Amino acid sequence: MRVDPFRIAVPDAVLADLRDRLARTRFPDEISGSGWGYGTALAYMRELVAYWRDRYDWRAAEARLNRFKHFRATVDGFGIHFIHERGVGPAPLPLVITHGWPDSVANFQKVIGPLADPGAHGGDPADAFDVVVPSMPGYGFYDHPREPGMEASRIAELWVELMRGLGYQRFGAQGGDWGSMVTTYLGALHADALIGIHLNMVVALPPDTPDAFDGLTPEELADLGSMDDFLKTGSGYSQIQGTRPQTLGYALNDSPAGLAAWIVEKYRAWSDCDGDVERRYTKDELLTNIMLYWVPEAATSSARLYCEAMRAGRFPPRDVRVTVPTGCAIFPREIVKPPRKWAECRYDVRR
Repeated sequence: MRVDPFRIAVPDAVLADLRDRLARTRFPDEISGSGWGYGTALAYMRELVAYWRDRYDWRAAEARLNRFKHFRATVDGFGIHFIHERGVGPAPLPLVITHGWPDSVANFQKVIGPLADPGAHGGDPADAFDVVVPSMPGYGFYDHPREPGMEASRIAELWVELMRGLGYQRFGAQGGDWGSMVTTYLGALHADALIGIHLNMVVALPPDTPDAFDGLTPEELADLGSMDDFLKTGSGYSQIQGTRPQTLGYALNDSPAGLAAWIVEKYRAWSDCDGDVERRYTKDELLTNIMLYWVPEAATSSARLYCEAMRAGRFPPRDVRVTVPTGCAIFPREIVKPPRKWAECRYDVRR
């Protein structure tokens, strides 16, 4: 496998075109006083677009991203972009971390350093990792798949090939959202290569047994109720991306304001921000992530992952059993919070 150094360097012409498009944004109207009740609030979008056009500094964000070691490699005919930071410690553990939608490698900037060099962040050097953070196929600076079939289990195969090409025969894996599904398939289909996995979104459907709901705590039942509410009122985006990603793509690929509205609404809805997205994410953080969709024109190709998974009948993963040790982080505002006994039917849950 050939690995070449890569540096993010967006042409000035791309940034000039972006500013021009932002300046010509044609904002929609909205129901008076509706706020975020119908989707992304008009007042916030006006504020964000003005900041993006006049104050956001992509070159500073680009420099922050380029602090890490970026590479491109061709694996099974696909050009993969990834960050690879070698651990600083006596025996770093190889770890591949996989993002989801609407995320990117930019959102791992705060954890790569502590994982790779814990000694420099108040930790024990013995806990160091060799950190590999790939862009998902069709996301960021990864090649856009041109043929059908690029779904989570296929991505897991690519990650095994990538890690072995980097010299890692066995490694750990972490993921959330789509990264959780890729990591699940890594543990289920490539157990020989996996030391263990960690998930911050646990995909575990109820077991096909009559006692599936027996013994669940009131908290677990409430969590299932919240997930049901999400499926009823908050999952329309996945149906659109899972059935008509190309149609949606014309709008998102042409309008930076449209792309930002589509993504920011999810950050507000899915984080513990109590309705104020900037309690958890600065405008710069939001826009840097959005730029990794806008610049490489990845809105359509990333959305197609939903369609590929639905057509393959693997959204969510079904009939899989992960036999490698599994750690699960269940955060209070996570969308999917299955009961532990459901997770234990799918995973070797250790923590």
